Amino acid sequence: MSDDEREERELDLTSSEVVTKYKSAAEIVNKALQLVVKECKPKAKIVDICEKGDAFIREQTGNMYKNAKKKIERGVAFPTCLSVNNTVCHFSPLASDTSELEEGDMVKIDMGCHIDGFIAVVAHTHVVKDGPVTGRHADVIAAANTAAEVALRLVRPGKKNKDVADAIQKVAAAYDCKIVEGVLSHQLKQFVIDGNKVILSVSNPDTRVDDAEFEENEVYAVDIVASTGEGKPKLLDEKQTTIYKRAVDKNYHLKMKTSRFIFSEISQKFPILPFTARALEEKRARLGLVECVNHDLLQPYPVLHEKPGDYVAHIKFTVLLMPNGSDRITSHSLQELQPTKTIDDPEIKAWLALGTKTKKKGGGKKKKGKKADESTEAEAGAQPMDATTTNEGS
Repeated sequence: MSDDEREERELDLTSSEVVTKYKSAAEIVNKALQLVVKECKPKAKIVDICEKGDAFIREQTGNMYKNAKKKIERGVAFPTCLSVNNTVCHFSPLASDTSELEEGDMVKIDMGCHIDGFIAVVAHTHVVKDGPVTGRHADVIAAANTAAEVALRLVRPGKKNKDVADAIQKVAAAYDCKIVEGVLSHQLKQFVIDGNKVILSVSNPDTRVDDAEFEENEVYAVDIVASTGEGKPKLLDEKQTTIYKRAVDKNYHLKMKTSRFIFSEISQKFPILPFTARALEEKRARLGLVECVNHDLLQPYPVLHEKPGDYVAHIKFTVLLMPNGSDRITSHSLQELQPTKTIDDPEIKAWLALGTKTKKKGGGKKKKGKKADESTEAEAGAQPMDATTTNEGS
């Protein structure tokens, strides 16, 4: 194969080098998630934990491709967020924030890593307590996790995005929970965390997406958020927003010197992927970011909330649609769950019984070593999570 042909093809999973980069990013983000879960203890400051997650990803990716002939970008693809209880997403506070975790908090951890722009993202829900998770806490985590297991089996070549949305809503309803509106699962491409092919979790008259069919060699970030409440989160305070992404297709001549300074810094340090305002000088950033957002130069990731007293669970994973089946490359084992609901719905059970691998001869059996236990557990142990079920595989 000529160099030109290799350049053409290397953005796709048909290139083993690309697959390796996705899997390397996944390995790092899975380890970073393990580290963050261990740090989730009563009285731990949320900003400190977020910093540790990001620092681990920067350190681990920094050790890779040091001697590459051409510079390979690598590092944080999505800043570490810790969203607690009825906070739905994107809480990654500034250094001056004093929020701490408390015993019994339900923490949603969301983070991402990339190697050469090939992105692996993960989200996981952890309750700050010893022993099994029970009651509605357990129901909502089981709803998100079982929906994720179903989605893993339906995000495959030939299936449609609408099939997945309908299925995950049915799973959540079986646990007397709701899938949260407005959540999009995106196709991932090199340096693109929000590709055009998407799964919309809940469609309504205001929000619609194009019908799409999944294809071999695509990569998706499957994003499941479930709530014990109405699933209609609200933005309560714009000042809580700290995560932004540069809108590469927008231009505007900023009026304020502070804004120009901040935007120049963002363009140099974070030209494409999301970043946290913690990485910028705090006082100056607050002023400058407002003008950048008002003129659409930056896309904000707002901190959304359900009502106080509601619990929200979040599971997100990255999946490679390989020729030999779906390869889920990011995950973390759950605490023991004791949900109050039992699922008897035959359609949900049938979805969970589907395999994740296609039965082809050859097809990289050796590589299944590390994933096989996860995949078979997902297949054998992905019965709906009932009264005493634990699902360690995902």
